[in-house]
Amino acid sequence: MQSSLERGLKLVAIGGGTGLSTVLSGLKELAGDHDRGDLWLDSLSAIVTVSDDGGSSGRLRDELQMLPPGDIRNCMVALSEDSTLLSRLFQYRFRGEGGLGGHSFGNLFLAALTEVTGDFVEAVRLSSEVLASKGRIYPATLNDVRLVAELEDGRVVRGETNITAARSAVRRLRLEPEQCLPLPEALAAVRVADIITVGPGSLYTSILPNLLVARVAESIGASPAVKIFICNLMTQPGETDGYTARRHIEVVKAYAPEIEFDFVVVNDRRVSPLQAEAYAAEGAHQIGLTDHMLEEEFGREAEIVRADLLDEGEKVRHSPDKLARVILACYEKARARAARTTTTAAR
Repeated sequence: MQSSLERGLKLVAIGGGTGLSTVLSGLKELAGDHDRGDLWLDSLSAIVTVSDDGGSSGRLRDELQMLPPGDIRNCMVALSEDSTLLSRLFQYRFRGEGGLGGHSFGNLFLAALTEVTGDFVEAVRLSSEVLASKGRIYPATLNDVRLVAELEDGRVVRGETNITAARSAVRRLRLEPEQCLPLPEALAAVRVADIITVGPGSLYTSILPNLLVARVAESIGASPAVKIFICNLMTQPGETDGYTARRHIEVVKAYAPEIEFDFVVVNDRRVSPLQAEAYAAEGAHQIGLTDHMLEEEFGREAEIVRADLLDEGEKVRHSPDKLARVILACYEKARARAARTTTTAAR
């Protein structure tokens, strides 16, 4: 590892939905910041799932034959230096029952810019410039992919929205078409990364779709980066009922055996009784607190890092700032470990 005193770190975050936006909003505070000690981010990139087919994104996808912009829009806003007017504008959702009803301005902006430039990736880049985003955002693939899930009850369900609504455990997940191509720029970012994070996010609809794109998991596995898996805080009703942190990792490893994680980050703070009750009413339960076998099962492969990662508020969410600090702490541990190994080998 080249010393971070000599250059900033290159970090790639992989996922989708609220989880990826949370990670990015915490990490952007470290981008280009030389005053926080010797660790800072010179490059921050996100690889985002593009399998969403619901809401405004789904409508634009069907009507304009474009990639779904919703998760990418959320990432652009999360990385924006301007957290007030422009960010509010991009997140603004039109009211009413007409053609605009339910669409977010940011989605429409991306759709219009895609039509003008003829290139979705260029539209994302230009939109990020408008928002002064402190990072690069890459769709996992430019192919029009749909999720297909074979459920434990025997049904075959197509589309992210239908999979979520099915409320059944997933036996097997695949992309349709299965042979979809990755974005070369995304793979290039992975190859030179110092840190790669996977998660948090919906296991079957935010995390795995990225890893199912051809060569993505292989490139992550081959990268010399410190690889960090960030566990979810709660189970997802229907999809991950009864899943422990260990089970989440096992599923990821089943689909992407090439990836060897250096660290697995797990929250160790209990949610409030009111939160636990509210989430239990929806069928969701906290992950990680009683997962005592995690260290025994994965301690030889990855270091288990337990920390208070909860944000304040009614909803159970990761704290962006706490996540960012833990991610950099993991890199520091890996750097110190590598230095000790080098010193021992030199003796």
